[in-house]
Amino acid sequence: MKTDDLINMLAKDARVRVRFGRVFMVALAIGVVVSAALLISTIGIRRNMAEMIETPRVLFKVGITLLLAITATRLAFRIGKPGLSLRSAAMTLLLPLAILILGIATELLVVPQAAWASSMEGHFSAFCLFFVPVLSIAPLAAILYSVRQGAPENPGKAGAVAGLAAGGIAAAIYAWHCPDDSPLFLATWYSIGILAATVAGFLIGRKILRW
Repeated sequence: MKTDDLINMLAKDARVRVRFGRVFMVALAIGVVVSAALLISTIGIRRNMAEMIETPRVLFKVGITLLLAITATRLAFRIGKPGLSLRSAAMTLLLPLAILILGIATELLVVPQAAWASSMEGHFSAFCLFFVPVLSIAPLAAILYSVRQGAPENPGKAGAVAGLAAGGIAAAIYAWHCPDDSPLFLATWYSIGILAATVAGFLIGRKILRW
């Protein structure tokens, strides 16, 4: 390969990387805004959220969903760029999982055993199962569009990661409305909603993220 050809190839690759990063951030911002606007315009933010945000359970719920959204979105960003190692970004997903397990263990120690089932069931599980997947639609579309501008090596895996990120974002947004604060509820119903978004991302990604 001639030197000029190598320089042109590297310059082109640099432009693609810059463009991908810009597209990803803009599309993600739009997806998050659309999802947040959908929540506010339909069921709204929890009426007493200003007071409840200071309680440990609500702080835990908001914090852990936000942490999942950040770590999964970071992985989705990296998966759109070929050749980048995903190991460190993937390992960070263990952090929200470990914190969730710790929260569950704490809940089981604090709450009487007779109340475990009711804490897990909550009062608005159907709302959670509906709204988390619905609120993930805009972020999922945004992330899939962005990743498609890159070069994911495994379409199904990239789609699943996009779905996980979108589900985390949706959960973090829905947490500002949800009146069920138990980590047991979070681990059950939020997880199902996030899993639904992940599966949807996998199925869609296999089709639209192929080279």
